[in-house]
This record gives sequence, C-alpha cells and structure tokens, in this order.
Amino acid sequence: MQLPVNYGTPHRAEENRALVRQRLSEAHNTGGLQETLTIEWRGKARHVEVIDMPVENLVYNPSTHRIRAQRSFDPAQEQELNNNPWSEESQGYLAFLLRALPSDPSKPDPDFETLKESLREFKQNEPGLITQDGILVNGNTRCVALKDLGVQHIRVGVLPESCTWEDISAVELSLQLRREHKREYSYINRLLSIDEQVSMGRAVPDIAREFRMKPKSVERDIWILTTLRDLISRSREGDRQLRLMDFEDQQEKLSELHRRYQLESAASKERADLLKENRLAAITLGYSKTDVRHIEVDFRTRYLDRHLPEELRTSTPDTPTSTAIPGLNRKVRAASTQVTQARAFTDILLKARTEEKSNNQASPVLQHAREALNSALKAAGKDSLIRKKQRAVSDRIDEARAEIEQSITDLVLARASSSLDEDAYDDALASLRDALAKLAVESARTIKVPGDGVAWLLEATGVEGK
Repeated sequence: MQLPVNYGTPHRAEENRALVRQRLSEAHNTGGLQETLTIEWRGKARHVEVIDMPVENLVYNPSTHRIRAQRSFDPAQEQELNNNPWSEESQGYLAFLLRALPSDPSKPDPDFETLKESLREFKQNEPGLITQDGILVNGNTRCVALKDLGVQHIRVGVLPESCTWEDISAVELSLQLRREHKREYSYINRLLSIDEQVSMGRAVPDIAREFRMKPKSVERDIWILTTLRDLISRSREGDRQLRLMDFEDQQEKLSELHRRYQLESAASKERADLLKENRLAAITLGYSKTDVRHIEVDFRTRYLDRHLPEELRTSTPDTPTSTAIPGLNRKVRAASTQVTQARAFTDILLKARTEEKSNNQASPVLQHAREALNSALKAAGKDSLIRKKQRAVSDRIDEARAEIEQSITDLVLARASSSLDEDAYDDALASLRDALAKLAVESARTIKVPGDGVAWLLEATGVEGK
C-alpha cells in the first residue's frame, strides 16, 4: 500500500498553531452563531469551525491533487518542490501552476481569471480549509487569487490537531468530489486521484462510490492511465519524454478508444491491439475525435500504407510465433507482424513529438506523418460515408420494425384497459399499407433479384417484380 508523501511541517507552523488557537478562542468568546464547515473526517461527517487567517501566513499544499500532473512542467522546480516544499521558490512554483492552464502551464488559465473576477465582485462565498500548521487543504487556488487581488484575509475551516498527511489527501479529495464544487480537477489529475486510491489498496467499488462513478468507469480510467504511462515510456528519447499533462485534452478520444478496444477484445485480442495502435498514432498527432473514429482495424493496410513515405515505413523481421515469459518456463503467443509494425510506427511518432516539444520546433517527421494521415483519413472518411448511405435504408426499416414490435405490446395493454382508439388504429394501419405499397414499387425498380424479404413485400402488397 502506498501512503501519501509526508512533507513535514512548514516554517511558520508554531506561529500558525498559536494564531489558530487564539482566533478559535476569540470566536468562542464572542458568542452568537459560529460559522462551521462540514467535512468527511475519517469516514464520518464532522463540523469544523471557520476563522479568518492572514493569507500571507498560509502555505500551498505540495500534495494537492489539483496540479499533480502539472508539477513535471519544470523538472528542476519539481525537484526543488520534492526536496524543500516550503521554500519561497517551491511555493512560488505552486502558485504559478495554480494560475496556469492544465494542458499547457506556459499559458494562463481562463478559469482562474474567472474565479478571480468572481472573488473581486462577490467576495469569498465558501471557506477554504487548513491544518493547524497553516497548510491549505482546500482553497489553494482561491488563496492565490485573493493574494493577487490584494485581499489580506481568507475564511478557512480548521482541521483537528491530529491531522496527518493521509487525512489531508482524503479530506481534499472528498471536498473536491462534492457536486457543488465549481472548479473541478483537470482530466489527468482526476485519473491520478483514482490511481492514488488504487495504490492505497482500495477496491474498485469503493472508489466508484467515492468518486460518484460506476465501477466500469473507474476500470476505464485505470486502463487509460496505464495506457498513457506506457506511451510516455515509449516516447523516451535520452533523458526526455512526454508528460501526462501532454494528454490533458484527449479525454473523449481515449474514452472512445477504451470502449472500442473492449468490444474488439471480446472477439480478438490481436484485432483490438491493432485498432489501439492505429488510433494512438492519430491521437499522438492531435487529430480530432471525428477523424479518429474513421480509424478501424484495417486502416493501415487499407488506407495508410500507400501514403507513407519511406522513412516512416516500419519494417520488422519475421515475427516469432511465441515469446518466453522471463523467470518462467512458459511461452505466450507473440504479437503479429501487423501489430508490431503499428506499434513501431506509433513509437516513431511519440519520439518525434518528444523532440518537437523539447526543441520547441516543428518536427519534419510529424509533418510527413500528418500529410500521410490526412490522405488516408480522407479516403477512409469517404468510404465511411458510403457505408452509412448504403445502410441508411435498412437501418430505417429496422427502426420501423422495432416500433411495430412496441406497438404489439401497446395493443395488448390497450386491450386489457379497454383504451384502444379503434378508428385511429385503423387509419394508422391504412397509412402503413399505403407506405408499404410505395416501398414495394421502389424495391421492384431497384432490386433485380429479390431475396426472401423483398419477395415477401412484393407478394404482400401485390406489386409485381421486374
């Protein structure tokens, strides 16, 4: 079981504890109705008292889930944050990340600016939450915004004196998952929060209840995070690699990939792996959700190979039929040549993207890959549209069949309650008869050799085939 990191106590811990005790005592002695904040504390609801604290006394939480993925934006500052979380440099780095766009911390987050304007106009509506040492458990972003606005104090609830780092993590997470919370964690930080719960040994059904999700959705997110970590490992070039936050905007594409992977896996693990690699290549290149949907199992062989330049063609030696499991006297079936080639192509793109982001310069490899994908996706999109048109008639007939089957049930219920409008029912059947006659005429004109279904339609409506 992996417990939350213990970052120790901040430099002003003693001063803050004394100030907290003083202000709690003043609140008790003032009389009247004391403001409280309800939190989940060690599995039970607990009311903690709210006081005012100077914003300059409080420190940002180095373990906050809100910017867990973004910490890696600057490796040197991340290392300083791990070694000395309470230093001025580390606290400044946390404040910078709390203001930043989750998908690209080099840019300001519009949501932060919206929060700041709300605080400017309406002041602080909900209290934050601190430990008695002055660590912000909840309200880190609000505290940054209040400092930017020049506000001197922040309203905060105070956790019990026995609070541990494990409590800090659990309480922050429970507050974030309340439905009324305005600013949610970013996509990747939510995945990391779920992963943290898994690493602590919690069962999937328990995690699902806490995150207000279905167990299948938790399993999906675990699969996605595992896939992303694999991609990051495969992207490594020397001491550089992609980061989790580089996939911040890919939620819908990754969710659809998981759904399709599960469907294909039920029939063939090999086909599922091939679909996965083909789509991951497009996701790596930043294609839209609608473009990625055109990529099926046969995408590479049917569309992409003919457009790939020589330097992007991944040749592989004869693939062994089985591979040994290290440490065990057993073998399993090896990946097929197609899967191996697709994986190698994705690896080329991942490494090129690492180089592009590190050098902040467009990669010729990615440019050539996009040109090939553009041509392949154009052809796949046309074929997809043709297939939809080909299926449109049969799909509408099938929908009509489903409606008629539902009408059978409705007719039985109407008979039982003597509520059938017989005239309206008769008129509807007459209209159906006329529509079927028209359908039969067009079927006879279109289909030269009728099958059983069309033959039945022609016979039932009295239309002669040609």
